[in-house]
Parts: sequence; structure tokens; C-alpha cells
Amino acid sequence: MRRRRFELFLSLLQTIEGHVDILDIGGTQQFWDLMLGEDSPDIRVTLLNIDHQKVSSKRFISARGDARSMPEFASNSFDVVFSNSVIEHVGTYENQRQMANEIRRVGRRFFVQTPNKRFPLEPHFLFPWFQYLPVATRAWLVSRFDVGWYKRIPDARAARAEVESIELLTKKRFAELFPGARIHEEKVAGLTKSFVAIGGW
Repeated sequence: MRRRRFELFLSLLQTIEGHVDILDIGGTQQFWDLMLGEDSPDIRVTLLNIDHQKVSSKRFISARGDARSMPEFASNSFDVVFSNSVIEHVGTYENQRQMANEIRRVGRRFFVQTPNKRFPLEPHFLFPWFQYLPVATRAWLVSRFDVGWYKRIPDARAARAEVESIELLTKKRFAELFPGARIHEEKVAGLTKSFVAIGGW
């Protein structure tokens, strides 16, 4: 699915002539090396993360920052803003709105992916309908067991904080964050697993 998603992104990228400056929120050099391969377009990628990422190529710039507020970047300073499974990790819906507003401010175009809240299997904890359990129940499970990609978090407060840091989005709420964007649906067995907001193309 990630490969198909990137093929869609590359098809859009090919409509931009010349050099392309990309801001990847939450990305790594390894991802781009894997997806672009040997035959890659003329791009420079700024990787924005909470902590600096190691880079080994001049085509990459590592930046430390917060996607909800990016005063270090001027408006329309990037040809494209790319983000893969990050917006659901910034906390509340208001935080997500702040991130979406910043994406739309700093980028002339954007390509933002997030999992579908209504997909049966929660993608982080790999537990059916985990996202609809009460917060206290989710925190209890995480504090006592390894759940999905998460190792057990024994501290109850830390477990609750981790659970509360993930806010999955429905199509309607995701679309409201990116008015005017095309919402592409990624499907598995006929069910929508995730969404991509595509704007500016």
C-alpha cells in the first residue's frame, strides 16, 4: 500500500517542472531512498521531526521542529508538503487543525496521509476496534500488555498519555482540515484503510 501511495505521489510530482523543494513532516532519508531508488527526480527534501534525523546526502536537510507551528518556514516556501501517518499523532483535533493550517501555509501543494478511524483494525495497536474503547480501558490494556507495535508501558500515566496522543480521523473530519482538497481513499478488501488529502495540483 505504501508503494502504491508513493506511485500516486510520484505521478503528481512529475507534473512539476524543474527542481522541487519538499517538506516531509515526520519523514526519514531511508524512506525516500527506498521509494525513489536510482532514477529519482531533481528534488531536495527537508525532513522535519521532533529530533534531528541523520542524513548522508546533500539532497536532504534535517530540521527540528513542531508541525503545529513552523515559524522557521515562510509562507509558500515549499513546492510540496508531504506527510505520512503523522497528523493523527499530534493530539487533539485543534492540534490537528493547527498542523493542517501550517501545511497549507508553507506549501504550494500538499500530500497528507492518515489512517481511517472506521477501519476495523486500529493500525497502531493492531487491536480490532481499539479506537472505540474508553480511554481508561485502552490505557489499562497498554499498561499491562504489549499491544500491536507498542511494548507494554507499565507507568499508568505514561500509558494514558500515549493512548491520548493518537486521534484517528474519519473522512469527514479529515476533509474539514483541508478544505478544497481531494480526498483519495486507500482500500483493503473493499474497506477504506486510510485517506490522502491532495491539494494544489
